[in-house]
Amino acid sequence: MLKKIVQKVKADHVIHCGDFCTSIDQLPDVSMTVVQGNCDWEDAPKESVWEAGRLRFYVTHGHRYQVKTSLLPIRYRVEEVDAHVACFGHSHFPVCEQANGRLFINPGSIAYPRGVRVPSYAVLQTDSTGTVHVKYYTPDGKVIAERGGSFVLF
Repeated sequence: MLKKIVQKVKADHVIHCGDFCTSIDQLPDVSMTVVQGNCDWEDAPKESVWEAGRLRFYVTHGHRYQVKTSLLPIRYRVEEVDAHVACFGHSHFPVCEQANGRLFINPGSIAYPRGVRVPSYAVLQTDSTGTVHVKYYTPDGKVIAERGGSFVLF
């Protein structure tokens, strides 16, 4: 399913927040940042920082930061690495919120959503004004209108 989505979206870069639950060489062969989730047996980084233009992304699975309970621990880590955007998973629940000028995104899950009926993934786009636009989609490409938004980070 992930390969089909990646082929359809044609993103400049893909961020996978862990729980890929397969051998890492089975992931799509595209520009990708991937981190190890608590259900992964393959060796992958536990966290990563990726930069695109003026944006700095912090990527982690989230289980080490108790993201099911609060975003406060991951907020501290994002501030430590001076990232603009935090991408995380673990809860399988879509999150898109801004706090202290930083954006926190959980794409949800394309296979095993929790707390929501619809599986999801997120697409982030920037524009020339420095605004970040986040849209959520179902695996078949339908927009999930009640999720996402536009955020000014600079």
